[in-house]
Amino acid sequence: MMMKFNTGNAFLPVVFCCVLLLPACAKIGPDFLRPASSVSANWLEAGSDSVKFDAADYREWWKGFNDPVLDRIIDRAYNENISLKAAGVRVLEARAQLGIAVGNLYPQSQQASGSVTFNRTSERSSASAASPPGIRQQHSFWQDQAVLSAAWEIDFWGKFRRAVESADAGLLAAIADYDSTLVSLTADTAAAYIQIRTLHKRLEIARQNAEFQGESYRIAEYRFQGGVTSERDVEQARTVLFNTLATIPNLEAQLRQAKNALSVLLGMPPDNLADFIDADNDIPTAPAQIAAGIPADLLRRRPDVRSAELRAAAQSARIGVAKADLYPAFSLTGSFGFLSSSTGSSSLADIASMGARTASFGPSFQWNILNYGRITNNVRVQDARFQELLLAYQNTVLQAQKEVEDSLAGFLRARENAEYLAQSAGAAKRSLELAFIQYRQGSTDFTTVLTAQQSLLTAQDSFATALGNISGNLVGVYRALGGGWQIREGRDFLPAEIKAVMAERTNWGRLLSPAAYTPSESQPRQDMRAPDW
Repeated sequence: MMMKFNTGNAFLPVVFCCVLLLPACAKIGPDFLRPASSVSANWLEAGSDSVKFDAADYREWWKGFNDPVLDRIIDRAYNENISLKAAGVRVLEARAQLGIAVGNLYPQSQQASGSVTFNRTSERSSASAASPPGIRQQHSFWQDQAVLSAAWEIDFWGKFRRAVESADAGLLAAIADYDSTLVSLTADTAAAYIQIRTLHKRLEIARQNAEFQGESYRIAEYRFQGGVTSERDVEQARTVLFNTLATIPNLEAQLRQAKNALSVLLGMPPDNLADFIDADNDIPTAPAQIAAGIPADLLRRRPDVRSAELRAAAQSARIGVAKADLYPAFSLTGSFGFLSSSTGSSSLADIASMGARTASFGPSFQWNILNYGRITNNVRVQDARFQELLLAYQNTVLQAQKEVEDSLAGFLRARENAEYLAQSAGAAKRSLELAFIQYRQGSTDFTTVLTAQQSLLTAQDSFATALGNISGNLVGVYRALGGGWQIREGRDFLPAEIKAVMAERTNWGRLLSPAAYTPSESQPRQDMRAPDW
């Protein structure tokens, strides 16, 4: 249903009244509130001496390992990682989407049009037949016109303001997603580096044991040739040696794959990383204590939790957008222009005269009635999506707590495991020393020596793996706590060279300035704001 009223000079007062009353117009739909979620009062590992529960700064948690190489690698990943740059571009995309929503607060349609057309009417038309006798009907003529027109749907029910709310939350969610990508990047980079250092250590252990076992094999072969021992000792020594040698290619393959993975994180093709990692470096050592804070801190620190909340907020505003379609839409429309033709005494040049002006102004309303439930069911769809996102937020909070608990348990148990394995490796080394002494004295056979060698290799390899697990699980703790994203505070989401390319390709206006896309969640958002040209 469409109705239009011509109001003449009353149009301007109507416009001013609408502009003044717009901020006071109601906003249909729910106002978002953070949903309740289940949060534990403290961690299950609260009794451990290795975990402090004071608030801590996780901005550069990796520096707790006191490893300059790790610091340099993470700095390179932050500046060069391609996935992080893509997340930064998505922040700009969300900012541009906000600009679209803000633009809808203003007249949604403004057009300037003009034309020059030749017209030919039928001599046999009813209009020609009805013309008075003796008056010659002109059937061919030219016509020109120039018109400015505009249409403004007044945001009476808050549809467009709700859309701005949704876009605001979408922008903040995109920033939270960037932060979440940065959390994963720092953790993945540290984990890959620790894996590389652990594999280097395991390779060193395997090669040292292979060298020692090779010497035992030569001794056994020499003694067999001298008739002192049996061929069985030779074959057993050979078995032990080649079993150890067989582990080396597997470890080398894992090392190559770990370096390839780290290269991608650093934004470079697969590389040996000789400029970054020295094969002689030790496995990074975890600090004696870590600060885990309390579970409630996750709600503000973990970016994925913030993102889940903000996406629910954005969807809440979309309910209002959908509900506004249930009510009539009030608009102001108008046009002004000039029109002239070559009929009668007129000419195309008369378009410049005041007598050629045309105008129409007036309010209108449109109400989608008898829509057979389409609008109502769209509201239901938006509400169901909102409820789904509320549940997703609650589940994200639970998953965040689970990840911290898992990582804390892994870290603490890995430390206990390493303590036992350290004693096991020491005992295995001493056992081998004693086996050699007894073998030289003739009080035991060569099998005892070989068994001690195998035990030593297993114990040393397990101990090196356990040391890597301690540091790896600590990385998991900081990942679960949501640490690392803070390093982007005060810095841009994209490097200058990418923004320069984008600015050359497209007119981004002021949106490439960091101030345009780094809003503060603590600042109230205004209903009306200037468009982004």
